[in-house]
This record gives sequence, C-alpha cells and structure tokens, in this order.
Amino acid sequence: MTGKVWLVGAGPGGEELLTIKAKRVIEQAEVVVYDALVGRSVMDLVPESAERIYVGKRAGHHSMAQEKINELLLSSAEQGKRVVRLKGGDPFLFGRGGEELELLEEHQIPFEVVPGVTSALAVPAYFGIPVTHRDLASSVHIVTGHQKKDEPLDISFEALKEVGGTIVFLMGISSLHNIILSLLKAGMEPRTPAAILQQGAGGGQKKISGTLEDIKRKAREEGASTPAIIVVGEVVRLGEKFSWHEKLPLSGKRFIVTRPRERQRELAQGLRELGAEVTELPTVEVRGIHPNPKLREEIFRLSDYRFLVFTSPSGVEEFMRELFDMEKDVRHIGGISIAVIGSGTAKALRRYGLTADRMPETYSGRALGALLSKECREGDRVLIARSDIGNPELVTELRREKDIEVMDVAAYCLHNADQMSRGENRCPDAEPESADGVFFTSASTVRGFFSRYPVLDFSRIRAFCIGEMTAREAEKYGMQVKTAEMATVESLIRSALE
Repeated sequence: MTGKVWLVGAGPGGEELLTIKAKRVIEQAEVVVYDALVGRSVMDLVPESAERIYVGKRAGHHSMAQEKINELLLSSAEQGKRVVRLKGGDPFLFGRGGEELELLEEHQIPFEVVPGVTSALAVPAYFGIPVTHRDLASSVHIVTGHQKKDEPLDISFEALKEVGGTIVFLMGISSLHNIILSLLKAGMEPRTPAAILQQGAGGGQKKISGTLEDIKRKAREEGASTPAIIVVGEVVRLGEKFSWHEKLPLSGKRFIVTRPRERQRELAQGLRELGAEVTELPTVEVRGIHPNPKLREEIFRLSDYRFLVFTSPSGVEEFMRELFDMEKDVRHIGGISIAVIGSGTAKALRRYGLTADRMPETYSGRALGALLSKECREGDRVLIARSDIGNPELVTELRREKDIEVMDVAAYCLHNADQMSRGENRCPDAEPESADGVFFTSASTVRGFFSRYPVLDFSRIRAFCIGEMTAREAEKYGMQVKTAEMATVESLIRSALE
C-alpha cells in the first residue's frame, strides 16, 4: 500500500506558531524529514516511534542534497509510510517545496500541503514592525536574498523602488552588501530605514537598526548573523514605538530547562511567556516499571496502610497506571489518607478526582516525614510510591521516633537522558556556559546534567533550583546556586526575575 507525504510549514520557531493541522499531522507521522530551522519544541511533538531524518541547510552547508531529499520522500512513501516533510516557515515560500512535490506527482504519490506562518510576516511582528500601514506602506514585497555562488541577484531593484512599500529580504545576510548597493543604485533614498532582525519570534531575538547608508557598517560592528531577515521601508521606524517583545522582563535571556521531557512544559512555557529563549534539555528520563509485581502486591493490600505517599507527579501517574491495569479504579484506595510533596503532585492527584490529605508547607521529604510521624501511631504502615532512587530522608524521618512500618516501592525508574534521545540524528549543543541560567527541579536532574557535561566549568553555571536537596547537589559541583523561595514552578520562575 502506498503511503502519503505531508509538506508541512513549521512556522518561524516554536510550537506556539504552528497551525492546528500541522500539529495533528506531526503527531501522527511515521517518518519526519526536517530542516535546521524547525524548533526543538516542534520536534518534541514527533511520536517516539517515528523515524527522524535531518536534512538541514545552514550557511552553505547542506547535510543532504536536494535531489536526495526528493528521493528520500519518494522511497519512504513507497514503503507505505506517513511521511512529514517539515520545513521552517511556509513550505512554498522559498522553501523548494514545489520541487519536492514534482517527483511525488510523477510517481503518483498522494500528498498534502499544510501552510505555515512565514518569518517574513511573523518576525517583523515580534519586533513591533507592521509590514503594512495605512499612512506608510500599502504593499509588502517578499524577496529572496539567496543567490548561487558567483551569480548576481536575479531581482529587479528598479521595480521595487518604483512600486514602493515595504521590502522583506529572506536569507539575505550573505548578500547584504549587494542588496544595499543595488537598492541605492536603483534610486532609493540613502536615509530609508532598514533593519536586520535576528532570531525572530524567539527569546534570543536581536535587532540592528539603521538606514540604507549605514546598515552595512552597523551589521559589521554588531556582528549580524543568521538566521535573520532584512526589512527596508518607512514602517521600520514604528518598531521603536510598537516594540513589545523586548519589553518582556526576560527578553534577551536564554535558559536551559533540565526537567524530564514530560514535566517540562509548565516551566518552559512560563519562562517563554516572560520573553526568555528556552532550550529544553532533559537530563533524566522517567521510565515506568512494567510489569511491576511489587507495586501490584502492595495495591492488593492497600487497606493495610494508614498513609499512601507520593513525592512527584510521576509517582501518581505510574501508581494509577498499575491500578487501572489491575482493572481497579480510585475506589480501591478507599479511606486511606494520601500525603504528597509539592503542589505539582497534588495537582496530578486532582486529575484523578483525589485530594491530598496532607502536604507539608516545606516541600521536602524531611518535612513530610516529620509531619506524618506526628500523626502515625506505633505499628502504623506507610506506603511510598516513588522513583527507584528516592531521597532517604523521608523514610529516616518517618522512623526517627516511632516504630512505623514503611514500604518504599519503586513506581518508576530515573535514568540519565541520552544525548541522542528519541532517535534524533543531530543534537545541537545547548552551550550551557553561555546561558543565563540552568533550571534544576531535583537532585537527579543535576546529576544527569553532570553526566552529560562532565568536563564543564561548573563555576560559570548559574543554577536555579527547587528545594534544598537540589541546591546542595548543584553546590557540590561548584555552581552558582539560586534556590526558589518555595518548591513550586511559579516560585522557581520568580527567582529568575530577581
């Protein structure tokens, strides 16, 4: 059976600027062939089972020739697979999308095109530059600035000058000298506003502003780099007035989030909403234990326990998974009291219609152990469902003053995340030493970070930590540690604003 190819525009960066259809198609893919400018958060939508093939092109370096890409799409579809060709921006705007469809059409391979948000419009918007304006520009012209080596730009600059309006050059940094020179030769005013917009629609965006007569010098002095677009026209002036992203409190900052992949979203999203560029770099992976005969045994005799304890959302999820696999539901928990560490764990419980009976003000194993020790009587039994490397302080505190029977069961395992996780055949370096901070939510994420970067100069790392145990682990490696006032994601984000 013949497969099908979806030519999908991934937009200018992260998943938030994807279309709903693009997200659905990506989540159903069996093969994903993707470019350099596709954001990491977009790639996180790709199913674990899908094959990922990187074919990116950056600054003249092509990981795969265009003809080979065309053949790859054809061969994958002929194997009966759902193939997603994922391209930055819109696939039909200087993306060679038409060329890639020609071979498919020739071989009668079914395909669909999913349009994407183009950087030609989105990036200026993120810098507060409206590409059209009733009083300044009634038209916008999107032009490629890319040229083959030693060949002149095939552009009628005279026509651009005569028509007026706003001009947006994509892929034009390497041709900046020729573009500006050609505009001036065509008769455009030297004082026409111009701007180079770098890393647009992301936290690390940078603008170099000037006019046609000085933008080349400013680009050289300020180190213009790709990816970037060039905007020429009177509307550029409005960027100073309408600039909104630069006014966000964490604009221009870059952070690394090390939480397990399934727990990253709230933290990463919170930082992005404040303007930060976020690199999601999970340093640990949560792996459920299936089958889990020990946990199943304790679930069968759950009524023997005074307290059921969860220390993380993952513990809740894995416990419930095992409970449901046993063809039981939350009624089996009955009248047993549930104790948790942290509001995130309590929130995970509420998704199953359960409310935590006990939660210490200080979110730590020691604090929870002390709280439960006061409530338990001699001989009471406590069941803890958590990771295989749980902090021993909880059990120690529970047993400090009373003969309490504690059953500490591994509901899941924590492993250091592989650098090439999820089948990617490229792994861009996160450059942690140049980041404005690295966020750690557990001691295990710190250890996983060290495992990934064992020779790093940790004294240059500013670590934002949840909890004393996490902070102590980061300090052990010599990091500059900032501990959140409360052990919550909200408090952790606030610590980056201080």
